[in-house]
Amino acid sequence: MIRSKKPHRQIHRISGQTYLWLAMLIFGASSAVTRKLTEIGAQHLIGNRNPISLCNVLFVGNLCALILLILIYGRQWNKATLKQLSRKDWVSLTAVAILSGALAPGLIFQALALTRVNNVILVGRLEPPLTLALSVWLLRERVNIWEFLGAIAAFVGVILTIILQPSTETMMNMGGFGLGIGEFLTAAASVTIAASTIISKKHLSQIPKGIYSIFRTALGTIIFFFIALVLYGRDHFADVLSPFLWQWMFLYGGLIVVVGQSFWVKGLKTSTVSTASLISSFGPIAGIIAAYLILGEAPTRPQYIGVSLILVGIFLSQVGTRRQTASSKVNSTPAKQQVETGMGFKGI
Repeated sequence: MIRSKKPHRQIHRISGQTYLWLAMLIFGASSAVTRKLTEIGAQHLIGNRNPISLCNVLFVGNLCALILLILIYGRQWNKATLKQLSRKDWVSLTAVAILSGALAPGLIFQALALTRVNNVILVGRLEPPLTLALSVWLLRERVNIWEFLGAIAAFVGVILTIILQPSTETMMNMGGFGLGIGEFLTAAASVTIAASTIISKKHLSQIPKGIYSIFRTALGTIIFFFIALVLYGRDHFADVLSPFLWQWMFLYGGLIVVVGQSFWVKGLKTSTVSTASLISSFGPIAGIIAAYLILGEAPTRPQYIGVSLILVGIFLSQVGTRRQTASSKVNSTPAKQQVETGMGFKGI
């Protein structure tokens, strides 16, 4: 009987890792897929307008994802579960929805319109070290020397990626050197996501996945819609009901958002924290490869320099993660959910 249990556990472990790898590949390709969709829309104009504009992708893509999320997690929205949520929970959920459901994706999508996809991927790696720093500062979490050194290396890699970029028209002067607007928006999105992560870690670790996902997607989509109306006017969503747009968005929302998130959650249930963290660290590599295969966007010299230091930082962080996991030997669900913060842009 003892021999029969070991292979059974091994199968489950491999299965969990497979789900995590598939989710990581989907998340890594999300930026390149988003840019590709806008290029497809540019080839099918409606009255000189691109029906798959970045705003339409975000708005309609999230609507499609919301429909699918309701079908999957709708049962969690019952009176018994909702009564257990306090006013503080709803305030925290609202803050997270605004930060990570509306502001961060809006900044990322605007950045994708202004700079190379690889820049968005690499500058987005500001999010993990920022989250780590805020966790130490606000949550009084302890980090080992390896995690600290890894965060420093990744941060330096991102900074070099930004300041070594060649001059372009979409740059602004910051203290004597040019800073790309797209890179600046991506950095701002990283700060926003880091703040959202801290709120989630402190107040929302026990909130059911379905309530968290549906509320964040729904409220974030509504807030983004009204922000876009104020900034760009009513005509900006003139093609929001285009069948051509919706057919692509159901594919986008279903694959990038729902399938990716579902694979990630399913994989976390049967995987260790260190395994999930290791797999998620390959996100930048998957993103750069996807940008090359889908868009033909080869890395530049500054990007090679930046990604090299970021990989060094990831390696050092993995050493720290494995040591911490080995010493504690605890696999709590909130800890597994925190690994998701290192994945970067996930298409929502």
